[in-house]
Amino acid sequence: MKKMERRNTIKKLLATVAGFAGIGAVANAEADSTPEKEVFNVVQDQDGPLFSGSTKLGNMIFVAGKGAHFDGDIKAHTDHVLKELEKELVKAGSSMEKVLKVNVYLHDLNDYKGMNEVYRGRFGKKPPVRTTVATYGGVPGDSLVEMDCIAYI
Repeated sequence: MKKMERRNTIKKLLATVAGFAGIGAVANAEADSTPEKEVFNVVQDQDGPLFSGSTKLGNMIFVAGKGAHFDGDIKAHTDHVLKELEKELVKAGSSMEKVLKVNVYLHDLNDYKGMNEVYRGRFGKKPPVRTTVATYGGVPGDSLVEMDCIAYI
């Protein structure tokens, strides 16, 4: 029992010394130096801003899901989506070669092979990590595929 009391007393003492030494102030100063995020292509609806096409924080760019909202097959939709991702990346000062992570959402898992045929090679010699899923109920806007990504600048 005395060991527990001693430990608690030591912890309290160390916390007090840390407070006097200004260690808490250093942590607060570091938090205050977080870079401001930039948002691009804000999508509006009747109630105001809904989401951003991309967000940049420091040297990272996060691109919202892009879809293809026209008649066509999985290859045409995949090509369109990849071009839209690339446009967003270039606007933010990045490129397809700097993409670290891609999420792929398929309307139908049977389109996996066709999507891969178009996807292959679009991110350079070192492709990003990727997650691919088929969505229950389909991709919004009747797109056969939607993709989002994270890249660096």
